[in-house]
Amino acid sequence: MKRLAIVGASGHGRVVADAAECSGWDLVEFYDDAWPDIQGNGPWQVRGNTAALLSRLPDYDGVVVAIGNNRVRASKQRSLQAAGSEMVTIVHPAAIVSRHATLGVGCVLFAGAIVNIGAKIGDGVILNTACTIDHDCALGDFVHVSPGAHLSGSVTVGQESWIGAGACVRHMTTIGSRVTVGAGAAVVADVPDDLTVAGVPARPLSS
Repeated sequence: MKRLAIVGASGHGRVVADAAECSGWDLVEFYDDAWPDIQGNGPWQVRGNTAALLSRLPDYDGVVVAIGNNRVRASKQRSLQAAGSEMVTIVHPAAIVSRHATLGVGCVLFAGAIVNIGAKIGDGVILNTACTIDHDCALGDFVHVSPGAHLSGSVTVGQESWIGAGACVRHMTTIGSRVTVGAGAAVVADVPDDLTVAGVPARPLSS
């Protein structure tokens, strides 16, 4: 029996759990630091908080963090890895991943996501429903590509950046670290670190 612990009992966590069951995990249980106020997440039980999980690591064959906030997910995954957790990547069977692409640990790929040849995906990346990552893209650690977003060939995305739902990124474009790309944006030029851009074409939002 394959047993999975998911950290983060949210709506995103339910999608991760569903993808895990679809991809062959037999037992899925949640851990969340809001426990005991949160006892369940949909059909799945919340067994305890992070400290409880760390005391039960031998009970599980894998651990994945299901927290949408990139910085929080990064911090939680790194602390779990340092404590000896066996971080795993969850790929829904309806996702398509080239055998010539690479995926880091702790990633989640939902139904309809496509990763093409030569793409390199860092640790803890979320590739959400029906997003596409074309050839030779490079995504840093803890990036989130939202539903229906599309990265053309040879796009680079820095760590902890968020590509909004339905956004499109032109080929050979570089997006820096900790960037937020608004939903439906069209990114046609490089974006420096720590900016929020939106619109068609995408422009920085005034502070």
